[in-house]
Amino acid sequence: MSENKSIAFHTLGCKLNFSETSTITRLFDEEGFDKKEFTQEADVYVINTCSVTENADKECKQLIRKVKKQNPNSTVVITGCYAQLKSAEIAKIEGVDIVIGAGEKFNIVQHVKEYKKNGEAKICSCDIDEIEGFHSSYSKNDRTRTFLKVQDGCDYNCSFCTIPLARGHSRSDTIENVVENVKAIASGGVKEIVLTGVNLGDFGKGYNGNRKHEENFYNLIKALDKIDTIERYRISSIEPNLLTNEIIDFVAISKHFMPHFHIPLQSGSNQVLGEMRRRYKRELYQERVEKIKSVMPHACIGVDVIVGFPGETDEEFQTTYDFLHQLDVSYLHVFTYSERENTLANEMQGVVPIHIRKERNAILRNLSEKKMNFFTEQHKNQIRKVLFEHQDKDGLMEGYTDNYIRISLPFDESKVNEIIEVAI
Repeated sequence: MSENKSIAFHTLGCKLNFSETSTITRLFDEEGFDKKEFTQEADVYVINTCSVTENADKECKQLIRKVKKQNPNSTVVITGCYAQLKSAEIAKIEGVDIVIGAGEKFNIVQHVKEYKKNGEAKICSCDIDEIEGFHSSYSKNDRTRTFLKVQDGCDYNCSFCTIPLARGHSRSDTIENVVENVKAIASGGVKEIVLTGVNLGDFGKGYNGNRKHEENFYNLIKALDKIDTIERYRISSIEPNLLTNEIIDFVAISKHFMPHFHIPLQSGSNQVLGEMRRRYKRELYQERVEKIKSVMPHACIGVDVIVGFPGETDEEFQTTYDFLHQLDVSYLHVFTYSERENTLANEMQGVVPIHIRKERNAILRNLSEKKMNFFTEQHKNQIRKVLFEHQDKDGLMEGYTDNYIRISLPFDESKVNEIIEVAI
């Protein structure tokens, strides 16, 4: 590789992946690599993959073909969840040079610098059960908002999910180290931090290196709320069985945590929840929503839901629809079930035809739009604080209220990364 090394990055999937890509980018920057846009010619291309859906796998292959057209002599590196799950399979894809699994992800610079092309892809991976440590990460390419990883891995074994196979067991950072990261982020002028993890409510569990620490998510948010140099925190997603009343009550009186929760449901049918091996029933989910609304009537609540899970009948889908329709939630993230190897769900009977999965997806997306419109209408003419972002979108700028209502105004540079009171 030449002395003037250039590198480009592309991220698929979740906010956790984006925070990790940003950290990896800084590692290469420290070694003198010249960062390029992914659409430009570069010596090295790094693709950080997802494997939550089948489309993510296909998109990865399309990206490999694309960059090899841009520079046939480039070094293509695949990392992330797909790389951990299917390292041998990826290594056989034409154009792939290095495959880096979860355990070696943050040693990526060394692997790239030492790599010599010999016609075969190099696999740098280990058994997922061997991974013990936690590597903190945060995004740094947006001066308004940062995604900060505080937890990784998952000890749950939902029947549809490959994430425990891709990221290992639950483990997390220490509160002390998270606080240090928050202070570093704040020094760059960032106004909002989104706390991310695979199973965020499980924070404090597991090992950080060789030292077990007895901390929990409630302790974490209390410690962070004392840091006045960050104006806003959001909790990216938290399981309903881990969202305790004390967490909800604390957010309600917090100085800096926003009244915004994203709580995975996946199905409104207890029968389907059982088949999914989720750790709660719909009754608990409803209790959590009602508790939030009792102390924060203005809070925004987002919901993850999966349609087309094996065995989901028309009646069970209708049960989910009716449950969500009556529930006081604000929007839905709707996922169409896709078969994943090495999951229990992949062996289940009652496969739902693709066209029915898509129909159910469209129905719930329509419900989501109605929910968000209704939630926004409830706050019409209220004065709420909005953090405006830096993008100029055809003369408009966008921002979000504390309770996650998107606001658009004519672009004004003086309002960028500022929190301003706006009438909705």
